Amino acid sequence: MTRSTPSHRSRATGRVTLADVASLAGVSPITVSRALRGEKTVDPILVQRVKDAAAQLRYVPDPAARALASRHSSHVAILIPMLSNALFVDLLEAVQRTLRPAGYQTLIGITHYNADEEEQLLREQLLHRPSGLLMTGLDQNAATRELMALSGIPCVHLMELSDHPGQYSVGFSQRDAGEAITRHLLDRGRRRIAFAAAQLDPRTLQRAEGYRRCLQAAGVYDPALEFMSTQPSSMALGGELFGQLLQRHPDCDAVFFCNDDLAQGGLLAALRLKIEVPTRIAVAGFNDLSGSDQMLPPLTTVATPRQAIGENAAKMLLDLMQGGSPAHHCIDLGFTLRVRQST
Repeated sequence: MTRSTPSHRSRATGRVTLADVASLAGVSPITVSRALRGEKTVDPILVQRVKDAAAQLRYVPDPAARALASRHSSHVAILIPMLSNALFVDLLEAVQRTLRPAGYQTLIGITHYNADEEEQLLREQLLHRPSGLLMTGLDQNAATRELMALSGIPCVHLMELSDHPGQYSVGFSQRDAGEAITRHLLDRGRRRIAFAAAQLDPRTLQRAEGYRRCLQAAGVYDPALEFMSTQPSSMALGGELFGQLLQRHPDCDAVFFCNDDLAQGGLLAALRLKIEVPTRIAVAGFNDLSGSDQMLPPLTTVATPRQAIGENAAKMLLDLMQGGSPAHHCIDLGFTLRVRQST
C-alpha cells in the first residue's frame, strides 16, 4: 500500500475508523464492512485491498459502533440448554457453518434448562442488538416472550414444532418419537416397559407423553414403571436408574431411556451385573449419540436430525433477517428409528 495513512480518526477515542480503512483502500465504507464480515458478494480483489488497508492501519472493528449505526449487529443470539450434550454441539456447528458465509457470528448463551436464566441471558444479549434470535424449545416464560416481542428481532425456535402462524420453528415431534420407540418395544413382544428419564426438561416430558400414549392404547401402562430424576443426564445416572429399576420391578422386560447417555450407562450396568440384553431385558435410548452403535450390544435408539435442524433454522433466520418471508413457518424434519441388537 503506497497511499498515506488517513488522519481523520475518531476524535473521541483516537481509534482508526471504518472510514479511514475505506479511504486508504479506495472503496466505500459499506464495501469495507461487507468485506470484513466475509460476505461472498464482494470482489476478492477488493477484499484483499480492504484487508491490506485494515492491517496497515491496525484497524479493530467496533461491534458496538456498528450495531448503533445499523440498529443491529452482525451477531445472531442463540440460547441452548447445555454445551456438555453432544446434541447441542452438533446443532451449533451446523448453525455456524450456515451463518458465517453470510457474515454473521453467533452469540451463545447457556440456559441450563432454567427459564429465569434464559430470560436474563436474553436481556443481556439484546444489549448487543443482535440481528436475529435462535431459541431452544417453545417453553419461554412470560417475561422472555414479552422481551422477544418488544425487540422486533426475527426469531426461530429449535427442536420443537409450533402450530402458531406467527412463530417460526424447525424440529420434530418429541411425542411422536417417544411413541415410536415404545411401539417398537411392544412389537418386540415386551409388555413391562419402563421409562427412565433425567433433567425433565420439556422435550423429555414430551417423550414421556408419547411413551404413555402408546402403552395406554395397548392397555399395558403402569405408572410405577416411570423413573424420573431431576439430576443432569449422565452415564453414571443411567447405571443407577437401571439398578433401581430391576431391584424394584424384577419383572420389567424393557426400558426406554430418555437419552442415549443414560441408556449407555444402563448397558454398562447390565454387563457388570451379568444381565443379558436383550434376552432378559431390552434397552432403548434417544438421540443416537456418538458411541451408541459401539455399545455391547449396539444400542437401539431414535436418531434426531440435530445438524439438519441447525442448518434449516439458520437458513430460515437468514431469510427473515433479510426481510424475506419463508415458505413455511414450521419445518418438521422427522426422526429415524435405529434398530440395533439391544432390543
